[in-house]
Amino acid sequence: MAQGRNTLMDPPIEDLLDKVDSKFTLVALGAARARQVNSYYNSLGEGLGKVVPPQVASVSGKPVSIAFEEIAAGKATYTRIDPEEEAALAAAAAENAAEDTVLSELVSDDVTDVVANRIVDDELADVVAEIVAEDAADNEAVAEAEIELFDVGDEDPTAS
Repeated sequence: MAQGRNTLMDPPIEDLLDKVDSKFTLVALGAARARQVNSYYNSLGEGLGKVVPPQVASVSGKPVSIAFEEIAAGKATYTRIDPEEEAALAAAAAENAAEDTVLSELVSDDVTDVVANRIVDDELADVVAEIVAEDAADNEAVAEAEIELFDVGDEDPTAS
């Protein structure tokens, strides 16, 4: 005769708890993997391919049962990050963010400087063009005045 089980759940909870460090980890890991399995089944035919399909052959079609079977088979695992490593990673991320902020401010300042320099260069070119035009107009006026002086000076004062 077939030997009966003490629990209705297959795989038994005791076997699952041997794979993780606490029942809270088991619940979190099972729920996360069940969501992934559910997402996989919901996205079939769409060709997204972002979620890993079930890693075990299961008679149950329920995502939570599939997730627990994967945990029992050792296909779904977890890693606990050491608090010191997590703090080091957070500090490195903050440092990178600070460097990115400084770099973006420098780039922003450089772009602002380039734009300002181009505006100043354009304004300077306009001012120089105005000065050259004024100088040319002044030179023409001086030349006309000299011609008039020469014309006046060429006349004989006694001839009248």
